[in-house]
Amino acid sequence: MTTHTIIHPEGWLPAKGYANGVLTKDGTLHIGGQIGWDANKQFASDGFVDQMHQALRNIVAIVEAAGGKASDVTRLTWFVTDKHDYLAHQVEVGAAYRDVFGKHFPAMSMLVVADLIEDRAVVEIEATAHLP
Repeated sequence: MTTHTIIHPEGWLPAKGYANGVLTKDGTLHIGGQIGWDANKQFASDGFVDQMHQALRNIVAIVEAAGGKASDVTRLTWFVTDKHDYLAHQVEVGAAYRDVFGKHFPAMSMLVVADLIEDRAVVEIEATAHLP
């Protein structure tokens, strides 16, 4: 008996060694850490705001692939490699966030980390959503 479903947006390159999303029978969607690359695993920018914007879009793409919407996200955990870069771009961060999530603000945590697995990544965001 399967207790969960792997969620992978159509057209994305395969996830290797991880799942982008795992939907449980109770409607909880666990979204693995998303970075600032696109469906083809290509970075368009090395900038914090651009990567953050793409990571958030990736999260919503996974939620939508599971049949949900951005407002179903209940938690975001951010991992950033440069606290000062984040703080220096608060206006742009807010604009990019609202572009994806509007005025929906789930519970959030932010951790500053020494590095991320992908060398070009400067931010990684994981999420939890609850789908009806």
